[in-house]
Amino acid sequence: MSELHLKNAKIILADEVIEGSLLVRDGNIVEIGGATARPDAQDMGGDYIIPGLVELHTDHLEGHYAPRPKVRWNPLAAVLAHDAQICSSGITTVFDALRIGMDDDAEMNDEDMSQLARAIDEGCRNDRLRADHYLHLRCEVSAPDCMEGFAVFESNDRVRLASLMDHAPGQRQFRNLDAYSVYFQGKLKMSDHDFRVFCERRIAHSQAHSDRHRKAISAVCQQRGIVLASHDDATAAHVDEAIEQGIQVAEFPTTIEAAKASKEAGMAVLMGAPNVVRGSSHSGNVAAGELAANGLLDILSSDYIPFSLIQSAFCLGDKVEGIKLPEAIAMVSKNPAASAGFEDRGEIAIGKRGDLVRVRHDHQVPVVRTVWREGHRVA
Repeated sequence: MSELHLKNAKIILADEVIEGSLLVRDGNIVEIGGATARPDAQDMGGDYIIPGLVELHTDHLEGHYAPRPKVRWNPLAAVLAHDAQICSSGITTVFDALRIGMDDDAEMNDEDMSQLARAIDEGCRNDRLRADHYLHLRCEVSAPDCMEGFAVFESNDRVRLASLMDHAPGQRQFRNLDAYSVYFQGKLKMSDHDFRVFCERRIAHSQAHSDRHRKAISAVCQQRGIVLASHDDATAAHVDEAIEQGIQVAEFPTTIEAAKASKEAGMAVLMGAPNVVRGSSHSGNVAAGELAANGLLDILSSDYIPFSLIQSAFCLGDKVEGIKLPEAIAMVSKNPAASAGFEDRGEIAIGKRGDLVRVRHDHQVPVVRTVWREGHRVA
């Protein structure tokens, strides 16, 4: 029998913060109590204890695997480095996002994605990873080879989430062509002429492929029980399309209109944690804080900065009127867990997994001091 006993902690439950002790036995929470505790309990010194964070959408792994142009790191080493940073940021369950459909700016291919998926699986099977890892397929439906890339993962049981995205200019994330130019022309160092040709090709690909790829992927995902997410919806028409495709999570809606329609349709609205921390969208779209203030935000995702997940939750709890800390923490734990179909984690409650994070917070940047997964220290 293994036990983890904590005392003198501020424990963030689903709807309140209590002070006292917590007992995890054989991986599950068995007691949440008052101020008394056994003498051998670990003293938390008044720090917060929160549930382990659940991350649904991070492409952070790519930076470890391809740290420079034309450089490829050992896949398992990349996964281990990514996992260490994820876990030390308080994330105990992570959906590693792998791109499907290689658009014009992609520096990787399907084989790169396959190597990373195999490395994740190897790390999980051999108990080499700190966090619990699953796969999220980021399906660029406008790419001609999207279905070929999707087929590579048709028998991979670690796939539990797929998002349908189209980054062609003039719509969704990049309705503003100036923002598209800043992002892609600056990133790819193209002349004005080359950028114009690039845009025309991306738009043509979108018109030729997006609709049929969306329908085909959504049909397979519904058959396999894979959670579906839309990406960068901007209009009511986009949301209507998402409803038809069985979308359950609205990722990064770009307008209040789309977020409101998604929420009313029963979808969980997900926004980027960096958006909260920065106070705005890097693409000039609606701010996550504005959606939160209007009751239109359910889930936060670290996207490209793992630590932003915990930072954003405390930021919302401190700064957005009407949002208390338990509600903000639920956006990075309970709500994403529920949207992904996990009933055993995401909150501090009797019978749930002992996935816990010790946090010291003085209303500046929170400090992750200790992380436990199923009662065992992992960071």
